[in-house]
Amino acid sequence: MSRKGWIVWGAILGAALALAWTRSATEAPADETFVARIELTGPIGPAAAEYVDRTIQRATDDGAKAIVLQLDTPGGLLDSMRDIIGGILAAKIPVLGYVAPSGARAASAGTYILYACPIAAMAPATHLGAATPVTLGGRSPMPSPLDNNLPSSSKSSDKAGGNSADDAESHKILNDAIANIRALAQMHGRNAAWAEQAVRGAATLTASEAAAQHVIDFVASDTPALLAQADGRNVHVNGSSVTLSLRGLPVRDYLPDWRARFLGVITNPTIAYVLLLAGIYGLILEAFHPGSFYPGVTGGICLLIGLYALQLLPVSYAGLTLMALGVALLLAEVFIPTAGVLGVGGVIAFVLGSIMLFRTDVPGYSVNIGVIAGIGLCAMAILAMLLRLVMRARRARAFNGEEQMLQDTGELLQAIAAGEEGWARIGGERWRVQAEAELPAGARVRVTGRRGLLLRVTALRTGEGESS
Repeated sequence: MSRKGWIVWGAILGAALALAWTRSATEAPADETFVARIELTGPIGPAAAEYVDRTIQRATDDGAKAIVLQLDTPGGLLDSMRDIIGGILAAKIPVLGYVAPSGARAASAGTYILYACPIAAMAPATHLGAATPVTLGGRSPMPSPLDNNLPSSSKSSDKAGGNSADDAESHKILNDAIANIRALAQMHGRNAAWAEQAVRGAATLTASEAAAQHVIDFVASDTPALLAQADGRNVHVNGSSVTLSLRGLPVRDYLPDWRARFLGVITNPTIAYVLLLAGIYGLILEAFHPGSFYPGVTGGICLLIGLYALQLLPVSYAGLTLMALGVALLLAEVFIPTAGVLGVGGVIAFVLGSIMLFRTDVPGYSVNIGVIAGIGLCAMAILAMLLRLVMRARRARAFNGEEQMLQDTGELLQAIAAGEEGWARIGGERWRVQAEAELPAGARVRVTGRRGLLLRVTALRTGEGESS
């Protein structure tokens, strides 16, 4: 085997050993009782849902006594939230929801997840709430407080108007969210009335206020305090009653594996957007420079990863179509010069499509406007440069062809007789020439005509200017 092959196999073996060591480092010995800890930070999306589900199963298989789900999230996607709640309710060991460290929050989807946990606790200086669902179009289904004060005739007229279908859909979403969080509150004996208010009116509470209103079970300063206060409590776990015995148990962190980290990166909307663009432009470069391979291979990989990420995220197909139209118009400008009309239209369509690509107000799930603006400005700069080059090319004089050839002069490389052919250096190249009169070697000549690859020349008069 070659040296290069040994290096490749060595790198693969080293990566496998590193993965095995990372996994074994987080596993507990089979004979030791411990509590697993999962840190759920940032927006809740497909990667977070898969991480929580896989880790709950893994911790259960490893023999964990309980799981501490440490939350610090602004909210996230509805489907991912439901997946996490389903995993918590189906868990065979108790899951302790804990909003920490100080300054953390469990907003929006985080409030639902905290309500789903058999034990709910918060660290000092944390808060939760604002659980009103948001539609993909950005409208909140939350009714206005003024709606309750309207007379019945006004409500009837509103329902008869053009927005009745939207209002019905919004109320369906709202009522479904209220029923969901009330069911979770009733399951664990918590304040269902405030839970409804968090959904209907986007109410929020601090840790001490939440404990006073029985929204959470208690306030704990750290994880050992959480386990100590949870010790001896009876909770419902997977349909049965369990008495917790957690005081003093060691805590083992279960970090995201490489798959969860990879999904977390590519499902960031800005990263998915950049991967999509890299894929499109890589394939375009390969089409313009066939055989270079690197742009095509890189572009294909980026495009497939970007499309995989997009199918996990709430994508607006109208925005995706506008982006595709923008790219098509920019390409059309290259082949059908229109003084920038198609190009400018393509940039506008592309920028509008980029803004519309992720039509959601969920925190962390929108493309960074600065990235869109930067790409749009770069596209405009490239378009302006291409238009300038096109205009310069149109104004430039011809450097080849029949007209330019008739202005060239050169030098005979050999003597030729009248009407005979010989060789001359014209424009830095050797040409077969024919003279009307006898000319000596080294004579300066001017091209007077052309027949295929044969040039007709005549001697330059004394003092006649030359052009090259």
